[in-house]
Amino acid sequence: MRVAPVGGTAVQDHVALAEIELCGDLIIAASAARGERLSLESIDRVLRVAEEREHPRPAPAPRTGDAPRPGR
Repeated sequence: MRVAPVGGTAVQDHVALAEIELCGDLIIAASAARGERLSLESIDRVLRVAEEREHPRPAPAPRTGDAPRPGR
């Protein structure tokens, strides 16, 4: 049996962890829902979509060297 080495060598993907947490929140909300499905409004509330719309993030600055290539 192989076991992960002790000492914090695991790589964490913070985006994946955030997505897993949101999926868990949706599962909890769905299990507590009275109907067969969550409404779109309920899903937006669980995923905090309204907060994103109220406080949009600024667009990322273009990276240097990302000039458009001919034919694209």
